Amino acid sequence: MLIHDYVAGATTYELSNRFGVDRRTISAILHRHDVPMRRRGLSPDQTDEAIRLYRLGWSLARVGKHFAVDPTTMLNRLRQRGVRTRDTHGRSRP
Repeated sequence: MLIHDYVAGATTYELSNRFGVDRRTISAILHRHDVPMRRRGLSPDQTDEAIRLYRLGWSLARVGKHFAVDPTTMLNRLRQRGVRTRDTHGRSRP
């Protein structure tokens, strides 16, 4: 079921939520069964939209969830674009 759903288009995040396990566990299961993994990065337009939402006050976690990517991925993408980020209290990071 898990493999079938992934091949049919479900993301590791969706499967993680559905089965109640960490997404890395989902990835490990898929790798163990030699399932080709999809890399779903953000397009330039999606990155532009993510920056816009972040500047509106959305958290990295919220923006990441919106685009189905890890918040750390969002942080890295924003930093690559030179966006100044905030800590969890809304203060600018150095």
